[in-house]
Amino acid sequence: MSDEIHRRCVETARELSPLLVDAIERGGPVMLEVDDSQPLAERLCRSIAGQQLSVKAARSIWARVVDAAGDAPLMEFFTEPNQDALRGCGLSGAKARALCLIAAEARAGRLEADELRMLDHAERSRHLTALWGVGQWTADMISIFYFGEPDVWPEGDVAARKTLERLTSPRRKTLRTAARFAPYRSHLALYLWRHVDAPPV
Repeated sequence: MSDEIHRRCVETARELSPLLVDAIERGGPVMLEVDDSQPLAERLCRSIAGQQLSVKAARSIWARVVDAAGDAPLMEFFTEPNQDALRGCGLSGAKARALCLIAAEARAGRLEADELRMLDHAERSRHLTALWGVGQWTADMISIFYFGEPDVWPEGDVAARKTLERLTSPRRKTLRTAARFAPYRSHLALYLWRHVDAPPV
């Protein structure tokens, strides 16, 4: 299947830009690798903790968070009285608050992966971005890498958007360009991340 998607993406790119064709041909085929081994709430929290940080810094901070929790389950540890401890791990006040609010939703049974899996990306995004501290970028990453959605264009991802602009035209709207790759817009993003060697956390 990845070979067929690769061919489709190359054919679409031929209508747009030789530079994009070259990037996709050299980068593929790509596999959409899904990892839903963690509970959804934990994955959300880790994604938020790592926002706007290098991969190395994000891993370091998350390791400190896990150490601080000790034997306590993370969703039990992420509570308001522990926000100072979370900030001591290197999280901003806003990130610490977001983790605690997500954990509260999880403890209340309102973040069940099986239920969200049945929604399409738009509905799932509405549900996730209703949580304080969860933006569209996080919702996009969760849909792509946790739920394995093949057709998500992460417009808010700077690396994907700027690379698509550079390989096509800065005058052309990236949303419109990416729409040409439906129903494989997630794969387009994978090619672009591979091209700049800047995958998301």
